[in-house]
Amino acid sequence: MYALVQNNQIVKVFANPEGFTLNDNQYSAQIFTAWSVQEKQAIGIYEVITDSSNLKDERYYINANEVWTFANNTVTRSFGTATPKQLEDVTTTDVNGKTTVTKGLKSQKIDETDAQTYGALQSTDWYVTRKSDNGTAIPQNVIDYRNQVRTVSNQQTAAITACTTIEQLIALYTYTNTGTDVAPILTRPLPEFPKEI
Repeated sequence: MYALVQNNQIVKVFANPEGFTLNDNQYSAQIFTAWSVQEKQAIGIYEVITDSSNLKDERYYINANEVWTFANNTVTRSFGTATPKQLEDVTTTDVNGKTTVTKGLKSQKIDETDAQTYGALQSTDWYVTRKSDNGTAIPQNVIDYRNQVRTVSNQQTAAITACTTIEQLIALYTYTNTGTDVAPILTRPLPEFPKEI
């Protein structure tokens, strides 16, 4: 990423190399790779340095707008302080008395768990339907699998519900290597659904 600087002001940002016109001169996209740093800077083209120290996971935070600065012959792209997304549901009532619930992260994650539970059970639902239709017994391994799916679903929901901070919620989904670099074993605090049978 590059920026065009004129009179100590950033006037254009190039996300990708592209041709441009400057002071009635036409420049091709090739200057971004073919020219030296000094040659580019001589016409006001500077490589952008990104400071991502305030940038956080967008699943859990609202990142602040980008800030572009030019100082000491350096263009820096940085971000303001990220704000955690709402953890709990928020209920609002308008002037007409209509109530609206905006789901917080916990409810959204529980909805994801419910969707995964539905998907995990769906592949074996036909055993239940067959038993209901003609009395054919459900194999024990299928019963065990379905019970395990429901157990994990309940455990996930309980763990998510117990979170009181964004950090606790993030920690549930964060994998760590409990094995070695050669033979990694990735685990997380939130229980995993069993593999389909």
